[in-house]
Amino acid sequence: MSSQEKTPEGDLPAVEGVDYDAIEAMLGERVLGRESHLNAEGFVVRPDEVEETLEILRNEAGFDHLSMLTAQDYPDRYESIYHLKKYDDPTQEVSVVVPTDPENPTSESAASVYKTAEWHEREAYDLVGVEYENHPDLRRILLPETWQGHPLSGDYDQDKPQLVTLQEHVNPLAESQEDSESDTMFLNIGPHHPATHGVLHVKTVLDGEQVADVEPDIGYLHRCEEQMCQNGTYRHQIMPYPDRWDYASAGLLNEWAYARVAEDLNDIEVPEYAQIIRTMSAELCRIASHMLALGTFCLDIYGDFTAIFMYAMRDREKVQNLLEDLTGQRMMFNYFRLGGVVWDLPEPREEFFGKIRDFLDDLPETLEEYHDLITGNEIFQKRTIDTGVLTPEKAKQYGCTGPVARGSGVDYDLRRDDPYGYYDELDWDVVTEDGCDNFARLLVRMREVEESAKIISQCVDLLEDWPEDERDIQANVPRTLKPDPDTEVYRAVEGAKGELGIYIRSDGTDKPGRFKIRSPCFNNLHSLEEMAEGEYVPDLVAALGSLDVILGEVDR
Repeated sequence: MSSQEKTPEGDLPAVEGVDYDAIEAMLGERVLGRESHLNAEGFVVRPDEVEETLEILRNEAGFDHLSMLTAQDYPDRYESIYHLKKYDDPTQEVSVVVPTDPENPTSESAASVYKTAEWHEREAYDLVGVEYENHPDLRRILLPETWQGHPLSGDYDQDKPQLVTLQEHVNPLAESQEDSESDTMFLNIGPHHPATHGVLHVKTVLDGEQVADVEPDIGYLHRCEEQMCQNGTYRHQIMPYPDRWDYASAGLLNEWAYARVAEDLNDIEVPEYAQIIRTMSAELCRIASHMLALGTFCLDIYGDFTAIFMYAMRDREKVQNLLEDLTGQRMMFNYFRLGGVVWDLPEPREEFFGKIRDFLDDLPETLEEYHDLITGNEIFQKRTIDTGVLTPEKAKQYGCTGPVARGSGVDYDLRRDDPYGYYDELDWDVVTEDGCDNFARLLVRMREVEESAKIISQCVDLLEDWPEDERDIQANVPRTLKPDPDTEVYRAVEGAKGELGIYIRSDGTDKPGRFKIRSPCFNNLHSLEEMAEGEYVPDLVAALGSLDVILGEVDR
């Protein structure tokens, strides 16, 4: 369907809770046309009216969450899609589609409306080549500034040699440092430093001992995951890739993100039994992820390797053993399949359930020990309470989700608010803290481990009593999947770090025409500049650790 065509109202999908006709009336003549995406209506607007359109949708319609920006190159146009939601109800979604001239792909920036658009638009410019007018700092974000061309643009010459000059890394404060009376200093933290949690380069400007400005420099681990997924078939070749986004511990959560969007795209119904297995295994991954976050954070704060870090690794290993029994792997699981899971629970089932129950029975005492060692520790409290402050309003502006948002009192969790799997059938609570600081984010993760344990325990009870002749692990999925061309969908799950979403546009073949990943770590890391300003360097290190970023997912 052409972006300029209006869809007859009778063909529009009914989305509960969203009056798209009222939204169109609200936007008025700004709307050039409507597109029917599987998750939401898309309103096509002119590239010079993006800011006004988004302001109306945020201020008058309540769409305060910019999940992601997808840019793509068509033969006749470039296109930007702003995926909007509401923090109060993420099932209410709308897309703003902005087509631009292929000869001059220029569009108005959304950065003045949603702070998180700054990084998303920089990525779209870097990889696709769309330029955003009035952007406060439009330059490359994943590739070096000296890179020639835009890799996801149709006219990109991949054989052209690339040169990165030393001038790329010149001290940006060189001139100001010529003043002998200046207290301003430029400090590089990373990209190879234990406190940066991977290959992250933090460009830091200090005014005396305080942080005046922070710029996370990413892209050192950019692996073209989206492009690799576009080259793989829906049915068989894409599923192994998600394990490698957040490679530390959230593999099954990543797999579920792809499974959910691909199953919606291809109208696949997952058996109830498989949904319970998915829910149980995903929460085991969440515990493993939070244990790693706990151990490394404490290592950042007061360098306790022998006790707290190793205790956290010990308990993480217990979870990894359970996941290995289930999937055969310790990290790159490749256990989910479209329509279910690859195989049933390990035999003997009673022994596997016994291992899970033993782990869950030991968990309360383990967490009490952690609270004695960590949250009751005076050094830890001094380093984390009232440092790295992120208010709820700022968290929403940066598009933060997961424990980072919930640590700022933002009550947002897709497991409850946009139910999938078996979560809506179970008894558990969403954890929030109002501290808005580094301490609150740690508390959220520790309390979420308890909630995950409650979910796992209920799943085990259900699986134990499930009739043997009804244990369907997969739906009947065609060998080759070819969704209708120009079908578009964005779906997300609650990953260990927050909202992990994927946008897919089909082109009528067995491979996606466009595959875009919404990384929670990407958005959360952007907020570091807000959390660190005015703090000291040790507080900057604590704030970065509290975000629990995995650079493989940030860069993708």
